[in-house]
Amino acid sequence: MLLGAGPLAWAEQEASGRGADAGGITGELVRQVAEQDPRMQDFYALRDYRPAWQDADAVAAFTSALHTLESDGLHPQDYCPDELRNRHRAVYEDGADVEAQAQYDLFATRQLLMALDHLQRGKVDPEALDTGWEVPVSPPEFSLATVSGAVDQQRFEALISEVRPGFVPYQRLRSGLARYRNIEKLGGWPRLPERQQALRPGDVDEDVPLLRERLAVIGELEILIADNDVFPGGELVAPDPRRYDASLEAAVKRFQRRHLLEADGIVGRQTLAALNVPVERRIDQIRLNMERARWLLHGLPESFVLVDIAGYRLSYYRPDGQIWRSRIVVGRPYRRTPSLRSEITHLTVNPTWTIPPTIKREDVLPKVRQDLGYLWRERIQVLSPSGTPLDPWEIDWDNPGNIVLRQAPGPQNALGQLVIRFPNDHMVYLHDTPAQDLFSREQRAFSSGCIRVENIRELGQLLLDDTHSDHDVEGRIDSGETQNVRLANRMPIIIHYWTVNPGEDGELSFRPDIYERDDDLLRALDRPLVL
Repeated sequence: MLLGAGPLAWAEQEASGRGADAGGITGELVRQVAEQDPRMQDFYALRDYRPAWQDADAVAAFTSALHTLESDGLHPQDYCPDELRNRHRAVYEDGADVEAQAQYDLFATRQLLMALDHLQRGKVDPEALDTGWEVPVSPPEFSLATVSGAVDQQRFEALISEVRPGFVPYQRLRSGLARYRNIEKLGGWPRLPERQQALRPGDVDEDVPLLRERLAVIGELEILIADNDVFPGGELVAPDPRRYDASLEAAVKRFQRRHLLEADGIVGRQTLAALNVPVERRIDQIRLNMERARWLLHGLPESFVLVDIAGYRLSYYRPDGQIWRSRIVVGRPYRRTPSLRSEITHLTVNPTWTIPPTIKREDVLPKVRQDLGYLWRERIQVLSPSGTPLDPWEIDWDNPGNIVLRQAPGPQNALGQLVIRFPNDHMVYLHDTPAQDLFSREQRAFSSGCIRVENIRELGQLLLDDTHSDHDVEGRIDSGETQNVRLANRMPIIIHYWTVNPGEDGELSFRPDIYERDDDLLRALDRPLVL
């Protein structure tokens, strides 16, 4: 392009050497692209404003490739494959003018870029569903030059594969989606009848064969020829298929663990409800959790801390390739732990705890009004907003005003003896806790939003060691002093909500939707796009 010449003037100059047809569509594209968003402008500028979709074979290859998005839980029809084919025939076979041809070219390109966007970073805007969403990191932009080349070479399936998230959990979810869809095609699994009494190991019951079939469908139980019972005389007899035997008990316990249920082998109300969730619902769960993965798990660093809210666990992916895992306690449904992405900056040993306003109002003040001795037992100091100590006996606890309640450091502090901190707008952090018994529960939504971590001292020391920070956590705690210990290098942390998690063996774990977020996301994911 000549220096100082606009795109339309340049296109006209190019057209003079190409013939009327090429110049017409090129000039018309320049005119229409000028009204498009910057990325569309960049795409066509890379192509010297050549049309991308004149070839019917290219459109056919593109629309065929769109159907592969079904394996990612997206709806191919969102990207108008039928309209793309029909409009191409109408524009090129019926001899439409260059204005219509250029309009079609822009339409097809928008569908391609939108499909790639949705595949890479998600169809649904997470902030529209969750006002607490805090993820400042955006996925990297895919190369428009690569997209343009793929269009010219009709390499659409390869392009989709290149843009598709490459992290292992996403690939496992994708494989799981294919597996559960195959189960659906084969008829799904049987529904167990509602029961008044729980089904227990050792029972002989008419529902046992159905339970065995249900677990066999998803691979929890292999249907084998069982060892025959032997009478004293040596006669072989087939076992009673209605007997709830040890192999079935082991399969039920595996199922319960994968659904965060108490692994007692008893098919009670909760286990029966989980068994009777239809395969179609499980497919939807996998799809919407693939969408969550597209939102967040992009550009992962080599080392990071991953907090799985609905799964009640924390995984630290260390620089040496090892993974440190721990159980966690997260926020109650009415005090939800937020989804966010940040970086751990420092630890606080022997922390004080300034009681947040909501907890003060809803939890602490009612107890203080009943018994002022609660303050002394919990080692809570009453302060003015400027930090001046106040006499609790002089406070009108029915109308205490703008006071600050702060718990002294020590083993009984609500934060325990260690806090791991990272900047965020929600004032949440990882911390120790004196309530260690909560970690033994299968479902652990008991906190006020922050995340309690089992064995957090070990995690704190690993973070210091792996970031080349020369500090001893235990020694700092033993000092009894409240201290901030900075990491020499920040450590990324991701806190997110998954109700389906793929294990390293590829098996999917389905979790209760403790924050009731799945249905809203599914409706948004399935909502047709408005063009």
